[in-house]
Amino acid sequence: MSQSAASELSTIAAQVRVCTDCELHRGRTLAVPGAGSETTDVMFIGEAPGMNEDKQGLPFIGNAGKFLDDMLASIEWSRDDVFVTNIVKCRPPGNRDPLPDEISACSAYLDAQIEALDPLLVVTLGRYSMARWFANERISRIHGKHRQHGKRMIVPMYHPAAALHQPSLRAVIQADFKKLPLILEEAKQGLADVDEPESDPEQMKLF
Repeated sequence: MSQSAASELSTIAAQVRVCTDCELHRGRTLAVPGAGSETTDVMFIGEAPGMNEDKQGLPFIGNAGKFLDDMLASIEWSRDDVFVTNIVKCRPPGNRDPLPDEISACSAYLDAQIEALDPLLVVTLGRYSMARWFANERISRIHGKHRQHGKRMIVPMYHPAAALHQPSLRAVIQADFKKLPLILEEAKQGLADVDEPESDPEQMKLF
């Protein structure tokens, strides 16, 4: 990544921290722009900050974050190797699901982060971030299956918190994580091909 791109991520984070574009800003302690490598090819997108994240301004630092760290370690990755953010940057009251207008209000920040980072692999964690690329799909049907969107590979996965509530999902999430290094290599291999414009999401191929 160029220095200008790293600077752009820093600028976006500063804007997020003072954002008042939706009602969520009224109850926040700290906004949570995202964290991780500014030169990575891999971006994880969750749903919204929780209580611990709201207090510290960092994504995925509670129990779900510990499970995410374990899953990254299982494929010999770490937080330093990836960038982690959410579709909503402020904590919804009581950890409720993000509302459509809140997702819409934050969408420009996520768009800008994706453009600045320009990742080859995007992993969505949970159904709300999944819906950005997989509208009207069921996560139970497509988890772990990647789609090519332009030069990027998009992989929908269960949110790590789901495994805390449904222990049977732990093995499912672990199996999906095991696929990520190979999917990333496939995306890198695709860089040798002639660049093509972004595909229409409705025409994306499911692998």
